[in-house]
Amino acid sequence: MTTAPREDAVAHDTATHLHLPDPGEASAFDGDQLDRADRQALRRVAGLSTELQDVTEVEYRQLRLERVVLIGVWTEGSAEDAGNSLAELAALAETAGSQVLEGLIQRRDRPDPATYVGSGKARELRDIVVAEGADTVICDGELTPGQLRQLEEVVKVKVIDRTALILDIFAQHAKSREGKAQVSLAQMQYMLPRLRGWGESMSRQAGGAGGSASGGVGTRGPGETKIETDRRRIRTKMAKLRRDIAEMQTSRETKRQERRRNEVPSVAIAGYTNAGKSSLLNRLTGAGVLVENALFATLDPTVRRAQTEDGRDYTLADTVGFVRHLPHELIEAFRSTLEEVAGADLILHVVDGSCPDPEAQLVAVREVLADVDAQGITEIVVINKADAADPVVLDRLRRRETRSVVVSAHTGDGLDELRALIARELPRPSLPVQVLLPYGRGDLVSRVYQEGELLQEEHTPEGTRLRALVTAPLASELAAYAVDASRL
Repeated sequence: MTTAPREDAVAHDTATHLHLPDPGEASAFDGDQLDRADRQALRRVAGLSTELQDVTEVEYRQLRLERVVLIGVWTEGSAEDAGNSLAELAALAETAGSQVLEGLIQRRDRPDPATYVGSGKARELRDIVVAEGADTVICDGELTPGQLRQLEEVVKVKVIDRTALILDIFAQHAKSREGKAQVSLAQMQYMLPRLRGWGESMSRQAGGAGGSASGGVGTRGPGETKIETDRRRIRTKMAKLRRDIAEMQTSRETKRQERRRNEVPSVAIAGYTNAGKSSLLNRLTGAGVLVENALFATLDPTVRRAQTEDGRDYTLADTVGFVRHLPHELIEAFRSTLEEVAGADLILHVVDGSCPDPEAQLVAVREVLADVDAQGITEIVVINKADAADPVVLDRLRRRETRSVVVSAHTGDGLDELRALIARELPRPSLPVQVLLPYGRGDLVSRVYQEGELLQEEHTPEGTRLRALVTAPLASELAAYAVDASRL
């Protein structure tokens, strides 16, 4: 009796690429379901290649970049979601200076615990790496040390995961002393459990074997392996970096406390990487911050002073951009920087209205805000890049986010509405005062104008009579000049 081939055998041996379906196969299609062979296959994602065109051999040698193949495991959501995630990985790879030769996705219920994509598909991936001439494979997820080692053994080229790629980009872009220290700490936290030896070099003992004279006096015994020595050195460096970052955090906290003492409201600009946060800061304050069409162009926070239309001062802070699956190591290392967001009175949550999936950006950013205990702060969703966005998408976002405004930092459209919304949402001075200020205390009159809300003013021979709402620190300074309400 002839038996039908096992379905899992077909799944194992079948590799398909994204292509138009054969008309002869139409009868087998049943809705949007994917049969097991298709789900287990490596599927090419179109439009991800950044292979250089029309470049001579000499030019190519001068321009040599890492040539990478991307691989993702699609476990949930739609095919479009999986494609968007891999497209973002391609953008990250390009930001790191790589050429993307190919993008592949495998449909699985969960990543393979041994080789991420399964042993059979790992061998197919090896064939694609050879055919494309790639020297690196980048996985769209965080690999365990075991997955990293075993996949590398199969594909025979360097394998990195999404976390290592983002850490590499941060290392390239860090400019300040604090930024470099934070990135170094994050890299070491990531590297520590992934240290592994090559051949015998990493398993040698620092001390000689018991009874051997080769080690000399004081070195005999089990000793410490090379990998243990490296781990100890890394932990020592991490401890020093944490102390350095804590000292730098103290300096920033001093400045923050000075602003709180003066009761200057603070606004933090947060959002997805490359959503246009720095451009928005420049538009609102003329800060002159570096603006690049690149992921993670801003790592160091920039704080600038701004003013509402009714004359109230506030600070505006630009912060590091977020991304889906932002490595936990980075959130921990950049926690002191992200405190600019957690300590703000108002958050401008900038989202790129022209990106394929802005809702996913909103979710990813809010997850990080929750990690730094900033989820309870008043939030204005700033839907940026309106000049390049689909009006249907903009309308959908406006309906979803009740406290939102559509702007274009590029053209300036919508910024007046945003300024008015900021003025409305910022905390206002709340303590009523009635004072008679001598003409020699014009400094206090000026502060009432800048820091408070003037309700009534009268110039008299004795001085300037004011009725206003002010902050607590200013109210204590004005107490000496208080007058009876009936005299104003």
